Amino acid sequence: MLEIVKKIIPKKLFRTLQPIYHYTLALIGAVTYGFPSQHIKVLGITGTKGKSSTAEFANAILEQAGFKTALMGTIRFKIGSESRPNLYKMSMPGRFFVQKFLREAVDAHCDWAVIEMTSEGMKQFRHLFIELNSAIFLNITPEHIESHGSFENYLKAKLKIVDLLEKSEKKNKAMIVNTDDKHAGEFLKAGVEQVIPFDMKDAGFWEANNDGIAFTIHGERIRSPLHGSFMILNALAAAMFAESQGIQTEVIKKGIESVEEIKGRVQFIKLPNNSRLKKKQNFSVVVDYAHTPESLDALYSAFPNKRKICVLGNTGGGRDVWKRPVMASIADKYCDEIILTNEDPYDEDPEEIINQMKKSIKTKNIAVVMDRREAIHKAIAKAREGDTVLITGKGTDPYIMEARGKKTPWSDAQVAQEELEKVLASS
Repeated sequence: MLEIVKKIIPKKLFRTLQPIYHYTLALIGAVTYGFPSQHIKVLGITGTKGKSSTAEFANAILEQAGFKTALMGTIRFKIGSESRPNLYKMSMPGRFFVQKFLREAVDAHCDWAVIEMTSEGMKQFRHLFIELNSAIFLNITPEHIESHGSFENYLKAKLKIVDLLEKSEKKNKAMIVNTDDKHAGEFLKAGVEQVIPFDMKDAGFWEANNDGIAFTIHGERIRSPLHGSFMILNALAAAMFAESQGIQTEVIKKGIESVEEIKGRVQFIKLPNNSRLKKKQNFSVVVDYAHTPESLDALYSAFPNKRKICVLGNTGGGRDVWKRPVMASIADKYCDEIILTNEDPYDEDPEEIINQMKKSIKTKNIAVVMDRREAIHKAIAKAREGDTVLITGKGTDPYIMEARGKKTPWSDAQVAQEELEKVLASS
């Protein structure tokens, strides 16, 4: 319907009417479902990267503290003990979906709802009429610039979470802010009861190595099999939120340590013992959502002293074109072998996307394998003992987005597991 209207109405008029359209839908959605956020505690999480991991940590801590929770984000939708994967390819679906989700959480007698809040979602007013108790700001780096028009507009969209928190009728509200980010000052201005800054210094003596991560909060040593120093910041964000709600450090520790895997986020692909396999898996295969230069750099840095075979595409034909040479040069810096492949070309020529990336790879071997499954197979087949195969860009994305709206069902993790089995089963 919206696409038809866009074709009929002049662009200038459409841009003028668009905010009214989004606001009206948000209001109708809230009215339809009885303003459910007034009857449940809500944590909103925003940031360019790390939202899903932070949401999972926060959810685990709340559950460890005895609360019944709901969670809405990029990876999954969860209400109480029921969880289903997010197949919408958007972290924060439409206004009616959000309000219906919150109503279902209230009806299920959940105490808390943890919600990822994206710039696109807030730009389209999907956040309106959600009464927040707490909010977390993680970071902001250039992303969705074509959609927002400029980085300044992107930042303004993220800052809407502050306005939402300030206007909430809830009591004892808390704003948790990562002050390692240079834009933290804008979020620290939140006029609420608790404004809580944090940074990596709050992790005490911390470690991030091939065995996972470890850090210290108030004398409690917390260990996790998850990888990357960025995971420590995500866990810290959840911990600071928990402290603002009076949750004890011991409970926070147990909650964080209970998260042994986050799907699509530095997710290790391993096969169970199988007598049909002729080879032993003596190398690592990792699937990760990394789709910005900063997240790609952080992921590659999490595997020092490892020979890295990298499967790389570039998220989103028609958007953030500037990222392509930048991410390719990061792969050139860290990877030993690079396999460029198709990702989400939309209506762009996928080979042209690859050609734009190839120009920035100056020193490493490049293979171009347009079929993503074949690219993943080739990378795994190349792996030797001790190597790490890193498959980036899609994480838990359920489709490859192609021309004329075509959506091909997809799972990097499932395909990687299937191709790993093929390689290990071959003679």
